[in-house]
Amino acid sequence: MNYQILVLDLDGTLTNSNKEITENTRKALIEIQENGKKVVLASGRPINGITPLAQTLELEKFGGYILSFNGARITQCSTGNIVYNKTLPPEVIKPIYDIIKDIDGLDIMSYKDDALLSGIAVNEYSKKESFINKMDIIPTDDFVGQLTHPVNKLLIPGEPAILEELMPKLQEKFHTLLNIYRSEPFFLEIMPQNIDKAYSLQKLLGSIGLTSDSMICCGDGFNDLSMIEYAGLGVAMANAQPIVKESADFITLSNDEDGIVHVINTFLRN
Repeated sequence: MNYQILVLDLDGTLTNSNKEITENTRKALIEIQENGKKVVLASGRPINGITPLAQTLELEKFGGYILSFNGARITQCSTGNIVYNKTLPPEVIKPIYDIIKDIDGLDIMSYKDDALLSGIAVNEYSKKESFINKMDIIPTDDFVGQLTHPVNKLLIPGEPAILEELMPKLQEKFHTLLNIYRSEPFFLEIMPQNIDKAYSLQKLLGSIGLTSDSMICCGDGFNDLSMIEYAGLGVAMANAQPIVKESADFITLSNDEDGIVHVINTFLRN
């Protein structure tokens, strides 16, 4: 198959355990772009948390794309144009906050300009989100009041066992309005209805005249499942969640072993 587009999750996929792109991976991704392939970075991160990696890979020069907020926003790097954007219904924010604020050990977060808003109490998982995105946390006791702008995503960081119990309850209550799933065991994502990486990639492919058969998608987490199943070639990292491996067409090396280079060598180089 003549694959034309390579879609990469970031954490646990493109970046190693130090949240860095290795030089081998960077060079391989530059090379395939020089040969006409498109690279898309698809992540639950906000745009500010993805842009530095896009710059490292020269996506602006080669016409790549960023899918931020798990696909709620698609940005064309060469122009800065927003190809697609979907936000949460404003009326759901307060009810979700009211449910979360009474559960010990959870925080609720969103994104404002270049900072992370923390609405309850910063925990170790809130700090992970801050580290991943290189964005400072601003605690606020008026979380709902601070979100006067259109919101692409809410994030609930907390203990995996608590989130596992909470997720189906929120899904049942908001099933007609929201898409709710875990991207990591400790991150519960609150997204606009129907938004996941596969849905947004379908929008992107339609806008550039390609089909899913021409696309390779690589990931490791729960929120990568939809795009791995949708892609012409779905790739799981060796470090992926077991269910992701089960759904993939191909399992590459881990993110600490230049697993993306292995994909490129196997499927994108003649």
